[in-house]
Amino acid sequence: MSASGGQPRITRLSGREATLAGALTVRRVLPAASQRSVGPFIFFDHFGPVTLPPEVDTDVGGHPHIGLATVTYLFEGGFLHRDSLGTVQTIAPGAINWMVAGRGVVHSERVPEAERGHPRRLHGLQLWVALPPELAQCEPSFQHVAAADLPHVSLDSGEAGRVSVRVLVGEAFGVRSPVRTASPTLYLDITLPPGASWTLPPLADEQAIFSPEHALTVDDEALAPR
Repeated sequence: MSASGGQPRITRLSGREATLAGALTVRRVLPAASQRSVGPFIFFDHFGPVTLPPEVDTDVGGHPHIGLATVTYLFEGGFLHRDSLGTVQTIAPGAINWMVAGRGVVHSERVPEAERGHPRRLHGLQLWVALPPELAQCEPSFQHVAAADLPHVSLDSGEAGRVSVRVLVGEAFGVRSPVRTASPTLYLDITLPPGASWTLPPLADEQAIFSPEHALTVDDEALAPR
């Protein structure tokens, strides 16, 4: 939704499903015909929640990126990230993996060896972030921030309890994520108690809300999950 000037303009995006690897289906919300981006975010994939059988291979082999940054965030499961910078990093739930492709990088995301041959849960998000034009050809880099190192705030939502906010990227509610970005970027993981009502303040000119599992009511409009 756009918050610039007068009443917010709200656009509903339903996304479309695509097969990423093996039996792993993703819901691609951005880009959409009616909304190419939200702020610096140009790509939004949601996958799961799903229990994958032992024989399913969901490895995403080596593939290139250029001129953007990727950010991966998991609720359940894990990936093993490798890239042409020499990085080898397990992506665990609650952590942030931020890869700046810049002038070019090749990476893969594979099933961790300890999980191969076993049923496994997988649920998460991957977003792409546009780099400013002057940095599109910068040197590639990689950041990993563990879940314990991302700031968290607890906010009052009245009688229904408290709202939990993890600041994954950017600054909000008096705390700042350690993730380094090339332009102002905000990415939050918000958990509301059942039945809670809470006002999300205008923290950016454009804001998007995505609920991976539960229905929401936004400005009196009922929204199904995803």
